[in-house]
Amino acid sequence: MAEFMFLGRQKKIYVVRRNTEERNCRSLYRFNSQNINWLANHFLPENHERRGGALSNECKMKIFLRYLADPGFQIGVGEDLGVHQTTVSITFSYVLQQVNRKAPLWIRFPRNINELETAKVNWQSRYKFPCAVGALDCTHIPIMKPSSHGDEYVNRKGFPSINVQATCDNSEMFTSVDASWPGSVHDARIWRNSDVYRILRENQCNALILGDEGYGIAPWLMTPFQNPETPDERAYNRLHSKERVITERCFGQVKRRFPILQNKIRLAQTKLPSVIVACFVLHNVAKHVGDEDFEAPSDDNNLPVLGEEEAANVRVRGTNRRREIVNVIRQL
Repeated sequence: MAEFMFLGRQKKIYVVRRNTEERNCRSLYRFNSQNINWLANHFLPENHERRGGALSNECKMKIFLRYLADPGFQIGVGEDLGVHQTTVSITFSYVLQQVNRKAPLWIRFPRNINELETAKVNWQSRYKFPCAVGALDCTHIPIMKPSSHGDEYVNRKGFPSINVQATCDNSEMFTSVDASWPGSVHDARIWRNSDVYRILRENQCNALILGDEGYGIAPWLMTPFQNPETPDERAYNRLHSKERVITERCFGQVKRRFPILQNKIRLAQTKLPSVIVACFVLHNVAKHVGDEDFEAPSDDNNLPVLGEEEAANVRVRGTNRRREIVNVIRQL
């Protein structure tokens, strides 16, 4: 007679989550531990879940931040935090939704005369360009090539991307972000179709923004002279370049804080804009709570920084040597 053994209901086994606090918190989550708790309290609704193994809001935020810090592999994030890949996926989507719900509170371009006048005053408190309220630029965020209309996402550099337009203010905080355009779309087209373009075009207080030579000059958008001929034009270009570079600096800061923006984002195409916007929101939050920026990697830390006069002298010497080489080539 066959023998049977009754197997009762298996008790659920919870994975022991690893204590990573002794490791570098900023390296793992891109924020210090105090600010991670602040983020969880600010963005996530109060958590009433009391079941065994339930994730706290702080743990949910850590999963979200760890995914942004890692080049986008959910299994690796799960291994780091002792949760299943499915939990990482569900938690990431939930926190992403909550962060984007509050995006308008953190990323907002001045809209009326009073706000634009305040932005002008704020810019003048740190910079010198007259009537400016910020600077404008675009950056490419690499993505996996979409299966649908994939060629539209291949940019001029030959890789698929989202062409992200952003503006920032005097405090290095983003005031607008548009992450809805494929990489093949020109910066000027994105600008002409943006809300910021409409706001500045219709503004009555002469507010303007700084952009590079790829944009068409307008009363509300100042670009550099392509071929400056007078000392005044060259002085204008120097000031314009010095102040417009704030956007490139902010792009560098947000990409260093969230390495997912430097690698191919491995998510559904519909989620890409939300992930990008969330990173820009968290950049502004980091500025607000005083979380230190991540340093730019450099192999030239020991090289002296050239002053403007010395740099001009180097350019003159380089030009002279180029003329000498031209003469040598002529005699060959």
